[in-house]
Parts: sequence; C-alpha cells; structure tokens
Amino acid sequence: QVHLVESGGGSVQAGGSLRLSCVASGSTDCMGWFRQAPGKQREGVARVGIRQGYPLYDESVEGRFTISHDSAKNTLYLQMNRLKPEDTALYYCAAAAGTDACFRWDLLVSDYIYWGQGTQVTVST
Repeated sequence: QVHLVESGGGSVQAGGSLRLSCVASGSTDCMGWFRQAPGKQREGVARVGIRQGYPLYDESVEGRFTISHDSAKNTLYLQMNRLKPEDTALYYCAAAAGTDACFRWDLLVSDYIYWGQGTQVTVST
C-alpha cells in the first residue's frame, strides 16, 4: 500500500513557475504526475522510474516541466516553468504497481493504482 500527499499548487500568472511535491509512504518503482481540467479527462503529464527507466513527458509540457524524485525523502517533484493558462488543472501524484509503466512510451492512467488527493494549479493571463 502506498499513500501519496501532494502540495505546492497555487495561482500564478502566465510565464510563472510552481513546484509540486508528493510525499510517498510505502515503496514504489514508478511514479508520475497527471492532471485533470474541468470537463476533461485525466491526462498524463510526466513519469519517472525510481530505480530504473527514463523520464517521460507529455509533449504539451516537454521542455517546460521537470519531474524528479528524492529517494532520501521519498518525495516526487514536478518543477513547472513557463506556465500557460492551459496548464490550469487539478494535478495528481500517482504510483504504479511494478515497473512496467516506466518502460512504456506513453502515460496511461490505468497503469497507476495509487493516487493522491490532488493539488490545484491555476494559471491566469
């Protein structure tokens, strides 16, 4: 069982930055960030393998967002730079069962079985 708690959301103007954090209790090999805007489906933002695998980003955030993991703190981060109004959403931290999710070339909600409660990010013009 893995328990996830996100923090770091807030309101910023376009072009600004935020860093999301997700503290995990329990062991996991693959973690990711997802987001859901009102009226839209949940979508993958980025994921990273804790001990192996490679970071993967959705093309909409490539070059602007950076995912990282601090093993000593068992904390996942998402550094978000050059934010755009279309980045506005509820952001979720998630953990997968096993490592397969971190070797796929996509970000599938169905691969992740543990979810945080979400943290709101709002970007204004």
